[in-house]
Amino acid sequence: MHDDVGMSHEPYRICLVCSGNICRSPMAEVVLRELASRQGLGDAVEIDSAGTGDWHVGERADLRALRVLAGAGYDGEAHRARRFDPGWFARRDLIIALDAGHERTLRAWAPDDAARAKVRLLRSFDPAANAPEFDVSDPYYDGESAFLTVLGQVEAAGEGLLDHVRAELVAGAR
Repeated sequence: MHDDVGMSHEPYRICLVCSGNICRSPMAEVVLRELASRQGLGDAVEIDSAGTGDWHVGERADLRALRVLAGAGYDGEAHRARRFDPGWFARRDLIIALDAGHERTLRAWAPDDAARAKVRLLRSFDPAANAPEFDVSDPYYDGESAFLTVLGQVEAAGEGLLDHVRAELVAGAR
């Protein structure tokens, strides 16, 4: 699959952002990294995650998130939470918000219109999701089944997001 993606360029960089970087965004990071690898985009795309808040900096992902990821064949053990730094706008091609609140915060932090244009909602890439409800559900105060819902939402949007990235790489549109 590498043939149609220009590999001589810098990697396409994506940062996934939620509140504390222990539930939704690390799950999305792990899943998207695996999907990118399966699609042959592993060398062409760099994926990381962060939170809008600093409450959990340095902590592992929520144990429920890790269990759900492991049950689906993903490994999230290496994750450590961190806070989004607005300086990263210059070094990322896409900043993916997991819900509308994160999207508003990120757009407020963006230094200019070009940076604001990089902010998108993850579920906006899911063809089965209906606008305006593009939020990935917050599972933090719920049980493990809520984390399974998040996993499904992330996987459904992940394919569309990577299709978008592949099209941008092929077109050289970044």
